[in-house]
Amino acid sequence: MKIDVTSAARHPALRPPASPQLRRHGLPQQSARQQQAFCQQVARLALRSLYRELQLYPKPGLVSLVDNGSHSDMDAGTFMRSLFSLRHYFVRITQAGMAGKEFAVLRQLGISAEQTMLKATAGVNTHRGAIFCLGMLCAAAGYCHGRSMSLSAPAIRATLLIQWGDALTRHMQERAAIPHCVEPSHGRLAAEKYAVSGASEEAALGFPSLFEAALPRFLSTLGAGRGYDAAAVDALFVLMASISDTNLYHRGGPAAVDKVKTCARAFLEMGGSATKDWREHAISCHKVFIQDKLSPGGAADLLAATYLLHGLSYLR
Repeated sequence: MKIDVTSAARHPALRPPASPQLRRHGLPQQSARQQQAFCQQVARLALRSLYRELQLYPKPGLVSLVDNGSHSDMDAGTFMRSLFSLRHYFVRITQAGMAGKEFAVLRQLGISAEQTMLKATAGVNTHRGAIFCLGMLCAAAGYCHGRSMSLSAPAIRATLLIQWGDALTRHMQERAAIPHCVEPSHGRLAAEKYAVSGASEEAALGFPSLFEAALPRFLSTLGAGRGYDAAAVDALFVLMASISDTNLYHRGGPAAVDKVKTCARAFLEMGGSATKDWREHAISCHKVFIQDKLSPGGAADLLAATYLLHGLSYLR
């Protein structure tokens, strides 16, 4: 499937602002200490976003501080070891984005981070999707900051499309065309088996489910005064209702995806967190997912990305 991100990137609404100073002189002058401090800020925010995703409850089928959800091979301790192992990765990929490195460099950083994660978790895949998704957002934030651009969601999305969109599209097409030279992820195998889009396709389009669905719902719930956890649960259910989650295809095929989407849409149609007993409804979904061993891991990765985008908008 060919995705035309080049034409999307040319759209005026997606073009990041560039100051006259940048056009005349290139990167603004920043000390190495200032650049490092910013990259560390972004990395801390990325880790905090992953931790907030972990601690959120109720969260159907997913590992939290309360229980292991549908998983027998991982728990909150596994996630904490994984989180700690990624602390240097987020600094490095933000630095690479700030320097305007090509996607091949970002990809190699991500591969190294996966290896570090798997070593820390004794081979359990806790954050492979998050390494890719949050890593690309950190790189885009670094690129924007290094050029005195806004860290708003539109600017970050435009940067993803303009700076790395073509490379992400090529990467997606190459993955589909080249035989497996390394052990593929369960998500990739599921995407190929069922001909559904995965993380690479989502990234090549500038993460539409993140920017057009999850983040707006998150901000809407926050704006209604219902609090951070309610906003996160609403965003998670929006994601579960809308994305083709390859984790679910791997676990139960199309029937599993349909069950999760049906449950999520019912929760949203009743009003989501605006309903008085929303926690009880979410816990009911959680129990059903555990019974059927369903875990919407792709939605969890994008929820962590939602936390990150929201936090980046407050950085200077």
